[in-house]
Amino acid sequence: MGPHPAVAAIRLAVRRVLHDVLTEHTRSADHTRRTPHPELAEAGAGRQRAALPERPDTPLVLVACSGGADSMALASALAFEAPKLAVRAGGITVDHGLQDGSDTRAAEVVDRLTALHLDPVESVAVQVGHEGGPEAAARDARYAALDAAAERHGAAAVLLGHTRDDQAETVLLGLARGSGIRSLSGMAAASGPAGRYRRPFLQLDRQTARKACLVQSLPVWDDPHNIDPAYTRSRLRHEGLPALEKALGKGVVEALARTAQLSRDDADALDTWAAEADRAVRDDAGRLECAKLYALPPAVRRRVLRRAAMEAGSPAGSLFARHIEEVDRLITGWRGQRAINLPGRVEAMRQGGRLVIRQS
Repeated sequence: MGPHPAVAAIRLAVRRVLHDVLTEHTRSADHTRRTPHPELAEAGAGRQRAALPERPDTPLVLVACSGGADSMALASALAFEAPKLAVRAGGITVDHGLQDGSDTRAAEVVDRLTALHLDPVESVAVQVGHEGGPEAAARDARYAALDAAAERHGAAAVLLGHTRDDQAETVLLGLARGSGIRSLSGMAAASGPAGRYRRPFLQLDRQTARKACLVQSLPVWDDPHNIDPAYTRSRLRHEGLPALEKALGKGVVEALARTAQLSRDDADALDTWAAEADRAVRDDAGRLECAKLYALPPAVRRRVLRRAAMEAGSPAGSLFARHIEEVDRLITGWRGQRAINLPGRVEAMRQGGRLVIRQS
């Protein structure tokens, strides 16, 4: 008899991602072998290349595990699938230090990952700041730690346990911010440097992951922050989404996740258009020409403006739609306005038919 349907579902999701990682790793290794080393090229084509170091044939994939049901289910699926595909599998848990006994719980997670025969396994303690609020600060500290761990171990990918439910919550949070279609696109299946972060469970619901842990007798830890109404996501999870499903019927989570994918496709297309338009609206000195900007569709023009603001030093996380709308009015509603102040001590002003965005 085969595995429980929940276990089969999580393993299939992980297997697909591991196949992608292997394919990309093989292509990269082949490219490396075909590219002559500079020193050997100088020595002549006939010289052998045996002394050159090459990348390992088996890529390392890490799972980021908090000990919760989603990430423990992910860790178990990785531990099962990786050996069958000649992939090395390890695990990382991040101790945010935000609760009493967090170091003890992190040690327990290390023991659980080790019991699954993952290697390497480590716990990383981080200092959580205050910028952007507690949730954003914890997220920034966590990703910084995961990035460092991936670099340290030479990992090809880091798996994250975000589910379809997490995706629905992310879409609603983006909608509440009014930040445009990119916010509605939620989390990407692959993100980060060179697609480092992979999210195999975006098409699976949270209950499937929890059921997979239950039938495999995997111990899980339920973070009290996930039910603390002080946190926006927690309120949305336990109050907002249930209220929507009560008012609109079942299927809200699936519809929001589908909206995320459709929005991501549209946003990617508009970003590509904006990147091409950016080159076309500049003069020979590289300055933005207001008349050419005005001729662009608003969605494309605002992307060009946002891109220019970030290149000038405005942090992406602090640059909101209202900032770009003010800059956009320098193009579409010019009445001699003063310079617009943007985050990161950046200012935007109109001068002689050109839009200047620079550090103030």
